[in-house]
Amino acid sequence: MQTQYDVIVVGAGHAGCEAAAAAANMGSKVLLITMNMQTIAQMSCNPAMGGIAKGQIVREIDALGGYSGIVSDKSMIQFRMLNRSKGPAMWSPRTQNDRMLFAQEWRQMLEETPNVDFWQDMVSGLIVENHTVTGVRTGMGLEFKGRSVVLTNGTFLNGIIHIGEKHFGGGRTGEKAATGITEQLVELGFQSGRMKTGTPPRIDGRSLDYSKMEVQEGDVIPGRFSYLDTPLPKEQRNCWITYTNEDVHSILKEGFEKSPMFTGRIQGLGPRYCPSIEDKINRFADRDRHQLFVEPEGWNTVEIYLNGFSTSLPEDVQYRALRLIPGFEKAKMFRPGYAIEYDYFPPQQLNLSLETKIIQNLYFAGQINGTTGYEEAACQGLMAGINAHLKINEKEEFVLRRSEAYIGVLIDDLVTKGTDEPYRMFTSRAEFRTLLRQDNADIRLTPVSHRLGLASDERLKLVERKVLGTNELISFLKDLSVHPDTINPLLNELGTDAVRQKVKLNGILLRPQVNIQDLVENVVELKEYTQNIDSDIRGHIVEQAEILMKYEGYIEKEFDIVTKFERLEDVYLKDDFDYLNLSSLSMEARQKLSKIKPRTLGQASRISGVSPSDISVLMVYLGR
Repeated sequence: MQTQYDVIVVGAGHAGCEAAAAAANMGSKVLLITMNMQTIAQMSCNPAMGGIAKGQIVREIDALGGYSGIVSDKSMIQFRMLNRSKGPAMWSPRTQNDRMLFAQEWRQMLEETPNVDFWQDMVSGLIVENHTVTGVRTGMGLEFKGRSVVLTNGTFLNGIIHIGEKHFGGGRTGEKAATGITEQLVELGFQSGRMKTGTPPRIDGRSLDYSKMEVQEGDVIPGRFSYLDTPLPKEQRNCWITYTNEDVHSILKEGFEKSPMFTGRIQGLGPRYCPSIEDKINRFADRDRHQLFVEPEGWNTVEIYLNGFSTSLPEDVQYRALRLIPGFEKAKMFRPGYAIEYDYFPPQQLNLSLETKIIQNLYFAGQINGTTGYEEAACQGLMAGINAHLKINEKEEFVLRRSEAYIGVLIDDLVTKGTDEPYRMFTSRAEFRTLLRQDNADIRLTPVSHRLGLASDERLKLVERKVLGTNELISFLKDLSVHPDTINPLLNELGTDAVRQKVKLNGILLRPQVNIQDLVENVVELKEYTQNIDSDIRGHIVEQAEILMKYEGYIEKEFDIVTKFERLEDVYLKDDFDYLNLSSLSMEARQKLSKIKPRTLGQASRISGVSPSDISVLMVYLGR
């Protein structure tokens, strides 16, 4: 039995799976330890991937060689591109997934990944020598040696499940909590806190009347997350929308006196942007209804996930309230909703590589860092796995900047600003979101991933073909002139001014009423040109060319802003910089800078309490 590994990953949720795959694909010998081999990559909450900003993250994970995008595509039952009515910076892919198939595909991909071993057990503690982690101890009394360890414990650290006045230990329904790790980390000098999340009841779909709900279909032509040629579904399953009402709210209020959230039994803060139904009713008392999404759990199951009805109220209150929702008059529950409270570690205790500042070679990823969401967890796992491998091989850490990826924004926010409530990614958090679109994640990240040894040669060649094809199509559009007789019928149909002389096609495309598909269908030369583009990347090239041309001014302006900001990002600060003795800094800045130890002047400028004048002092001190 092997007991010596390069990287040990604790926990096999979304973060743990990506961490194990990344380190193994880079050449490390990896041990993935999970309390239950049957729940690897389980979708503990909603059966969906992506969404606003989260879809961009999944695309970035895929471009970096992670597995989440591929698994999502293989298990999708519906695909929707959200925010199509807005600009491309806001477009966000989302899939509904078959919960069981998702976990099955993840496990299969991990089992097919060389260098990944598995062990079913609970990790009860770390082996630490001279402020460096050297392995883990398990509940069975075994010791596994590891040159680095990645903790991805999710909601299991001292987890407590709450349903009304009932509460019991557990990291997820039907599974026990993990104990021992928090206590040891606190002894080692870490600060810990408590957070809360929740999940809605699961419903028997056979008991619902869908005729009373609004149908929500997938896109007519479904897309995919992965930039590889993953299979597209031949059919899609519908979702539905329904609403609560004042009668539902009245029943739910009857349970407030037994709610662990209102009675103070739950100490941890819950997610601000995904509140429980009782929290919605309490916070938005002026609203007489709230939207609910009725989501199927898979192809071959009747189980329904009621998105928007997360709750920890007593099960009898949940049941009575459910039956007052339109379409749910005869609803049967498979299990009630519940809240779960768990330990996390404020992420200012991490470096940007996700290595802890106190213990070398120890990495945290996922909900242990205070985030919520599969996508946020998965990208942290990917980055922790990459950096764990790089560190033990004495290579430079891999850090993405805020201008390079949503992943960079997320990690920088966590490490620099911290969080005292479950952190969720939004497009509004990314100041350079015009550059960080879902359509160009492969162009942004695949070349660097290839250099790391993660992205395959196949991926890099696809990106190179896409870039070349896009540039050639843009040149073609700029060179091709069209006669008024050819283009005016289309312009009249679209309600935009006709032209009086031959014009370049790119000028027509810049009109907001015109899209490139209109031109393809009405200009013979363009139609013939696009038909000669390789079919497997044709859609990507056409979409990319249109975006780059229509939004050229915005993109160039954002590049200019990035260039100015990068000057601060290129000024590096030493870990042993003595801020406390720099009397020209404000006292708050000295304390915050000493605690967080920013990697660059740019990161220092984003720390709460560090003013522009403090940054000026640092620049003068550094001779800048």
